[in-house]
Amino acid sequence: MSNTYSSEIVKKHPTLPARVMRMRTPHGEVLTPTFMPVGTRAMLNYLTPTDLRANGSQLILGGNTYHMLCSPGMEVIQSVGGMHPFMGWDKAMLTDSGGFQVLSLSKKGTICIVDENGAVFKHPLTGKIIHLNAETSIQAQKVIGADIIMAFDQCTPETGGREAALAALDRTHRWLVRSKAEHEKNPCSAYGMRQALFGIIQGGSFQDLREESTQFILQQELDGIGIGGEVIGFDMPKTCEIIDWVRPMLPENKIRYTMGVGLNPQDLIDVVARGIDIFDCVAPTRNARHGTLYYGEIVERDGWLAFESEGDNCRILIKKSQYAKDDQPIMPNCDCYTCQHFSRAYLHYLFKEGLIAYFHLASIHNIHVMQKVCTRMREMMLAK
Repeated sequence: MSNTYSSEIVKKHPTLPARVMRMRTPHGEVLTPTFMPVGTRAMLNYLTPTDLRANGSQLILGGNTYHMLCSPGMEVIQSVGGMHPFMGWDKAMLTDSGGFQVLSLSKKGTICIVDENGAVFKHPLTGKIIHLNAETSIQAQKVIGADIIMAFDQCTPETGGREAALAALDRTHRWLVRSKAEHEKNPCSAYGMRQALFGIIQGGSFQDLREESTQFILQQELDGIGIGGEVIGFDMPKTCEIIDWVRPMLPENKIRYTMGVGLNPQDLIDVVARGIDIFDCVAPTRNARHGTLYYGEIVERDGWLAFESEGDNCRILIKKSQYAKDDQPIMPNCDCYTCQHFSRAYLHYLFKEGLIAYFHLASIHNIHVMQKVCTRMREMMLAK
C-alpha cells in the first residue's frame, strides 16, 4: 500500500449523475459507491472487523472525535499506534470532527457551550471538560489516524430558520480556514500516513446558502466534499433536492459524501443516482437492535435500481408473533451469514429473550443488505 491519497472516476452511468470512483488511501483502495458502517465509540455495535470484511465493507467511520477525546483519550489511542490497530481494522477509515456533537449537545444547555472559538463540552457522567475547536479537532484526528478527516464545522439545525442557518454557515467557513491551516502544518497522521481533508457544505434548506457554501468549500481546494446539516439523511426528499442544487458546481474528480444518509437501502440508491459516492448512518445497526430487519429485493427499473418488497416499508419487525414459527430466512435471496444459517423463528426467539446472539446476527444482516445494494450499483455501472 502506498502512502498517498487520490480519487478518480472509473465509470459514469450513461444517463444519470451516478458514477464509480476509485479512492486510494494508505490503508487500501475503495471503490464507490460504498456505505460506511459507523463505529462512533471505536467499535461497531455487535460486529467485529471480520464481520465487516465478510459483508463487503471497504471503508468505515471509526471513532468520533468528541467521543474519543472523552474516552479513552488521545494518549491511549496514540500509545497503540492509532485507531486502525486500536479497533483491529486494517482497511480505509474516515473519522468525523465532532461538529455534529456541537449541534446535538448544545441543545442540552450546560453540556456544551458554543462560541466563535469552538465548543466547550462537559462530559455528562465524568465531568471531564473537552475543548473542541478547529485546531484541537484536527490535532485529535491526527492522533486517531484516519485516512479521511473532516474539517471542524457547526452542523446546521433545521430549527431557527434562515438566521440560524446563516450563522452556522459563517462559523463553519471560518472554522474551515483554521482547520485547513492546522492540517497543512503536516498533512499526515501522527504515524506518518497521508490524510485527506474534506470540507462540509452547510446552509440548511436554503438554496442560495448551499450554493454560497459550496463555492467557499471549492475555493479551499480540499481533497473531498461533505454535504452536512441536520436535514441531510433525515428528510430524504430535501436531501435529494439539496444534492441537485450543488452538484452542478462540484468537481467530478473528488469524492462526494452525504453525512448521515442510510436509514433505508433505498436512500443509498437515491443519492447515488444524484452523484454521491459515500455515506454513513447508525441506522442499520440501530434498527437491527430494535428488531427492524431489512427485507426486500434489488430490482432494475428504468435503467437504474430500486429496493422493493411487499413488507412494511421494506422491513420486517421480528418481534411480531407471526414469525414465531416461520422457518424462512429474513430475506429469501440474501446470502448473508444470518440468512444462510438461521430462520425468522430463531431470530424471533432470540429477540424476545433479549439474547446477545440476536443483536450480532441481526446487525450482520442489515449491514450486509446495505453493502449488497452498493455492490449492485457498482456492478451495474461497470457493466454498462
